[in-house]
Amino acid sequence: MGKVTGFMDFPRVAAENVPPAERVKNYKEFVLHLSDEEAKTQGARCMDCGIPFCNNGCPVNNIIPDWNDLVFQQNWKQAIEVLHSTNNFPEFTGRICPAPCEAACTLNINDDPVGIKSIEHAIIDKAWENNWVIPQPPKNKTGKKIAIVGSGPAGMAAAQQLARVGHDVVVLEKNDRIGGLLRYGIPDFKMEKSHIDRRVTQMEAEGVVFKTNQNVGENVDPEQLIHDYDSVILAGGAEWPRDLPVPGRELDGVHFAMDFLPNQNKIVAGDVIKDQITATGKNVVVIGGGDTGSDCVGTSNRHGAASVYQFELMPQPPEKEIKSLVWPYWPLKMRTSSSHEEGCERDWSVATKSFIGENGKVKELVAARVEWKDGKMQEVPNSEFTMKADLVLLAMGFISPQQTILDKFGIDKDARGNAKAETEGENSYTTSRSKVFAAGDMRRGQSLVVWAIREGRQCARSVDEFLMGSSSLPR
Repeated sequence: MGKVTGFMDFPRVAAENVPPAERVKNYKEFVLHLSDEEAKTQGARCMDCGIPFCNNGCPVNNIIPDWNDLVFQQNWKQAIEVLHSTNNFPEFTGRICPAPCEAACTLNINDDPVGIKSIEHAIIDKAWENNWVIPQPPKNKTGKKIAIVGSGPAGMAAAQQLARVGHDVVVLEKNDRIGGLLRYGIPDFKMEKSHIDRRVTQMEAEGVVFKTNQNVGENVDPEQLIHDYDSVILAGGAEWPRDLPVPGRELDGVHFAMDFLPNQNKIVAGDVIKDQITATGKNVVVIGGGDTGSDCVGTSNRHGAASVYQFELMPQPPEKEIKSLVWPYWPLKMRTSSSHEEGCERDWSVATKSFIGENGKVKELVAARVEWKDGKMQEVPNSEFTMKADLVLLAMGFISPQQTILDKFGIDKDARGNAKAETEGENSYTTSRSKVFAAGDMRRGQSLVVWAIREGRQCARSVDEFLMGSSSLPR
């Protein structure tokens, strides 16, 4: 490595954030990337550890030590080449990935891990600033046609890989803009949509054709796709939300998170939304303690909510993990997001029992404390309580992709309702239907953007092998 003792000489320094009081006034990104000197110093903390567990901790297997060393040398152009060799869209992951690579960092055993995510963020921003991210159109065309259903990270990754080896790729998106859940699921304050737009421009120059308002199974016939194309990839998101069937669920003001978040994305993009669900001046309760719940908290604060509470069914996790037991795996520990820092009361081991309304609108929430014994949840006696709730957002995760599209393609599903397809062997990512492949959330269920990129890339190689007999694409 560039500085052998760097991990002992320099402390971890995270990228700075715009203060909460300022950033809640708008929907702009607020994480500032490292300066060149800061990135060099943080890159110097990467150890000569022998076995870089970060590579395996990263779903796309980023070659992290190499680009850490290149940043230390200030060789930014080669750093982005190494980064792009495994990750098509580091501006996405450098902003919204939870960084399992850092949990797997060898330095994390007894110290703060290398700031891998912040270095990745700095590399790709530097590359865009210097016009190093350019189209890579194929030298030759194969004449093979591929349709990709879904324009989220899995679909985009698969499309870019396949276009670069000469296939004619058409990406079909049911919404009015490209990006899938990146566009209409991730708040703009976490990732501005200009990052998607400039990748679309790059990919169009590489030959990818994007078509919006193409709802396959509704206004696009799946059988016609199979007939017209040499291969079809299903790469849509997991959009079937987990519901909460309790008394009062039908009241106005009780909504799924994905009835709330996408419309704010559209407002930021300049659309006019009739009857937008807003948190302005309301007592908001978010049910669900994951990333989607956190996004609801941040959006509610920007709307100007009177109060924001977030309930989680599971017990409160420990403040710090026992590293000797969990490293290099993703640890269960207390995590406070940037949205929580902006204002939120959080509570754990809480089960919502019912909603109480007035004139058809929710006004109160009835909940109780629960405890877990032998893996089973039990209500704590005499723990029931009531609280004000003008807006309740259900953010309890997603069960699977919407079943309609899988049924209309007539493909087999796994036990969780996802498209059934294996990731290993000669026919990886193939479904039970000839010519039809599946990747990302469509195959694995709700997951991370970085997993979607990985599966999109791997599925692209499998499709290329299916069409051409062999493939030069990386696995």
